[in-house]
Amino acid sequence: MNHDGANELPGGETPQFRSIGEPPRRTRRVLLWIAIGIGGLAVLATLLLTLRGDNWLSRRFGNRPTAKEANTQTAAKQLWTCGMHPQVIQDHPGQCPICGMTLVPVRTGGQGAPAVKDAGAGERKILFYRSPMDPSVTSPVPRKDDMGMDYVPVYADESQHDESGGATVTIDPAVVQNMNVQIAPVTRRDLSRQIRTVGYLDYDQEKMVSVTTKYSGFIEKVYVNYLGQPVRKGDPLFEIYSPELVQTEQELLSARDYVRRLKDAPAETRQRAQSLLDSVRSRMLFWDIAESQMKRIEESNDTLRTLTVVALSSGLVMKRTPGLEGMAVKPGMEIMHIANVSTLWLSVEVFENQIPWVNVGSRATVTLTYLPGETFHGLVRYVEPEVSEKTRTIQLTLEVPNADGRLRAGMYATVLFEPNVAQKVIAIPSLAVIRTGKRNVVVVAIGGGRFTPRDVVLGAEGDGYFEVLSGLKDGENVVTSAQFLIDSESNLREAIQLLIAAKAQRPQESGNAK
Repeated sequence: MNHDGANELPGGETPQFRSIGEPPRRTRRVLLWIAIGIGGLAVLATLLLTLRGDNWLSRRFGNRPTAKEANTQTAAKQLWTCGMHPQVIQDHPGQCPICGMTLVPVRTGGQGAPAVKDAGAGERKILFYRSPMDPSVTSPVPRKDDMGMDYVPVYADESQHDESGGATVTIDPAVVQNMNVQIAPVTRRDLSRQIRTVGYLDYDQEKMVSVTTKYSGFIEKVYVNYLGQPVRKGDPLFEIYSPELVQTEQELLSARDYVRRLKDAPAETRQRAQSLLDSVRSRMLFWDIAESQMKRIEESNDTLRTLTVVALSSGLVMKRTPGLEGMAVKPGMEIMHIANVSTLWLSVEVFENQIPWVNVGSRATVTLTYLPGETFHGLVRYVEPEVSEKTRTIQLTLEVPNADGRLRAGMYATVLFEPNVAQKVIAIPSLAVIRTGKRNVVVVAIGGGRFTPRDVVLGAEGDGYFEVLSGLKDGENVVTSAQFLIDSESNLREAIQLLIAAKAQRPQESGNAK
């Protein structure tokens, strides 16, 4: 058996034999080209990275850039902040997470670089970063809090103080405008305050007259017929018959005749007769009988059955005993009451803390709804010596002129006092004062966008101003709006300063402990 012939193919061709693991020639060529492509890509990537200057491998495996590189990257970005909360800073526009206001761009330096610069070139130095909501939470590197808010950098120059020792707050002019910060100067001025109260009109107690008789008798004719009837001094009121008066009239005539008969008698006798006549006239004067009436009796040489009682004052008849005609009267009985209304009294009340500004002689402006558009003036005549325990007020009595008689008793009136409480004192607007209970604080504008809070001692208040006893000088400027935001920022700076001082003291304490 020819084995050689068994391996021959038809036609006399001999088959080609190869190793089992050897790939075909075409496959080897494909693998070769693939290896060449991968190598070329690696060379190209290395060249690009070298030209760019970035160490991609170091950043890929977690190495952070240096502080200078981080500041340079931050400087290339536009930052955004809140006009109401300057501590909120973001690298993209949006809304403030605290108040919801639209963020505004941070003012930058040349070519878009922010105002915060590298401390190596003599500029602001960042000490650490703090939480915008809790200053006690700090971080040595930038980060975000649980709410996604960026930590705020704390600079070395944030520990500046003004000459009084208060923390100084520096605010960008654009933020100052957005906060609507208004400033008013500290000036010297006179202060007056307004004390407004209400009261009611009453009759002048010093000009009220009671009509009585000092003798008994019977009223026979009355000239005043109704209440409120005006009378003048000397007008007749009523006629009265009195046996005592008739007897006194007879004694008057007898004494006069006795003096006439003794006109040629010795001087001592004439003097005794004249003394008797004078005593009778004096008795009639004491009974409110006018001299004209006595003269009439002497001239007529006859007694008058009835005597006319006249008004001793002008005014209005405010009281009249009914059924006077034929009534028997006794001495001291009030028959009529006359009130002079040329002036009225106005009774008002003021609180006890207003008493130092109102005294006897103080003037006031009086207005009434009964006479709109018209003003009257009153003068304090009397101040009660006792304060009411229930209302804690004190009553004043004012005298108000009423020459034309248009004012009437019982009317209600509005009274305005404007006393001068201080003269030529250092004063600031009331809106500039922040009252904390124990302290009174104002925010002083130093200039250049710098503000500082300052404690002040206040005095009198008037015309919308406070007297400043200490804490401010004439010519300084104070903030009258948005001062609460500035003061809160200043308090935040104070907390930061304390934190900085604590951090600076801890290494020393640890060194001493070693």
